[in-house]
This record gives sequence, structure tokens and C-alpha cells, in this order.
Amino acid sequence: MSKKVLVLAGGFSSEREISIISSQGITKALQEEGYEVKTHILDNTKQFLNVLENFKPDVVFNALHGNWGEDGEIQGLLDLLSIPYTHSGLKASAIGMDKYLTKLLCRSIGIKVAADEKKTFRDFMAKGTEIALPYVIKPVCDGSSVGVHIIRNKDDLKNVKFDNDTEILIEEYIAGQELTVAVLQGKALSVTEMRPKKGFYDYEAKYTDGATLHIIPAEIPDSVFQKALLDAEKLHRALECKTLSRCDFRYNEKDGLVLLEINTAPGMTPLSLVPEQYKYCCGTYSKLCRILVEEATCRKM
Repeated sequence: MSKKVLVLAGGFSSEREISIISSQGITKALQEEGYEVKTHILDNTKQFLNVLENFKPDVVFNALHGNWGEDGEIQGLLDLLSIPYTHSGLKASAIGMDKYLTKLLCRSIGIKVAADEKKTFRDFMAKGTEIALPYVIKPVCDGSSVGVHIIRNKDDLKNVKFDNDTEILIEEYIAGQELTVAVLQGKALSVTEMRPKKGFYDYEAKYTDGATLHIIPAEIPDSVFQKALLDAEKLHRALECKTLSRCDFRYNEKDGLVLLEINTAPGMTPLSLVPEQYKYCCGTYSKLCRILVEEATCRKM
């Protein structure tokens, strides 16, 4: 008898629509692999609990993105319900989503990150920052480059808008090549360079077909290529990620390789970087989805 898999998508974050696109490909792939699959678009918790009760999945495939999906919230709920789910557990998800905590961990294990300050938006507007121009402003907890602003001069601050109590990271701007490394089952796959055709690798560049050129393997010195693989594996282990993660870096000759963030539940759309790397190195999209399902677990009570 085949496993019953509930593909969970939608949710309450700014990445809801991308999550739904991911779920469509995942559902099709898992059906091709012989699983009994149901897709649920998350709109409220009570409805979700009813679906779990009626469908009784063996595994929840977590296709949620952003807050509530990648930050430990859904992981904690499924742990309490003793339902196995894909990707990382509560602790790795919560820390990985928090860019400030991730950077503290990186510094403790010898992975280079940019200088930064964490403040509420209110404090930043009142007191400014000691980080020299140019710098980057981003939410401490969000994904897909949502709310990321590059500040090159004071006029750029006019476009920055957050709720006063939102925690933001003010971060030294690192110029150079945008790189990413997927880690599957503890082993780094390859290094991809993303070259946006305009601007930087923001939300639009990530999810608009043709907006960004993906170069795999990345055209960087071999020593940097190998370091990117090793740093991604090191952070995956230190954070205790499960099955799959993706680390994003910047590289230039002056600063070297600088880690930007880790994604503990990377995107799975047709344009996403992890399926692309897996296809380049190992196999098919459907096989990748199967690996995630077969390694799904939850915290033991």
C-alpha cells in the first residue's frame, strides 16, 4: 500500500503564491512516484486539522514558504501531532529563518558573514546605524528577498517602510557574484551563480522566467568553489538540518566568500535552484521529492 502524502501549501506569508506554485509541481511528481497525494492550501488551522483527521496522511510534505512555514511554527504543530513531515525540524527551522541568529552561529563555526546591526525599525529611524554606506536593510525573519533594500545614499531610505516594531538587520553590502549551494543528505551538490539581467537577485528576479541567468557550475576559482561546498555542508550540520538545505553566498576577490543566509525549506518551483542543481548532479525532480518523503520524520514524544 502506497504512502499517503498531504502536500501543504499557501499559508499566511508574503510568499503564499510561490508556495502554491511549488505545491503543483510536488503533487504531480509524487503522483508519478506512486504515492496517494492530496494537496491542501492552508488558510486556517482548524480546517487544516480537519483535513489531517479525515485524510490521515503518513507524511506532510511541507511546501509552505516564509513565516509559519519555515520558522518552526508548522513544525512544532506536526511534532505535537506526531505526524512526520519533510525538511528540517523546529529548532533548525526557527534558527535558520532568523538571519541574526544564523549569523551568530556562522561566526562561532568559522563561516564568514557581513558586519551587521539588529534594531527595530523605530530605533533605526531614530538613531541610524554605524554600518557605512552602502548597506542592506532586510527583515530579520523573512524569505525570498522580501523587504530587502540596498541603501547607497540617504535618498534610498525614502523607499524603506516597515512597521515600527519590526526587527531589521542593517548589513554591510557585499558586492560580487551571487552564489548558491544545495545540500542534500549532508552532501553539497554544486555551486550555481545567479546573474540577474537587471538590479539584484530580488523577489522578481527569483520568480520571473528569464529574469535571471543560472550558471552551473559557477564560474569562480576552484578554491572558492570548494569552500562554498564545505561551508554549506558545515552550516547544514551545525544547524542540524534534515535532508535538504540551501546556502546563499556572495563572492568577490576583496571580501572573499561571504555567507548571506541558509534556507531550510528551499523553493521547489520550476525556476527553483535546488531542483536545478539536483537535475544537474543526480537525477529527476520526482526522485528529489521521493527522497524528501522517505526521509520525513517528526520529533519523538
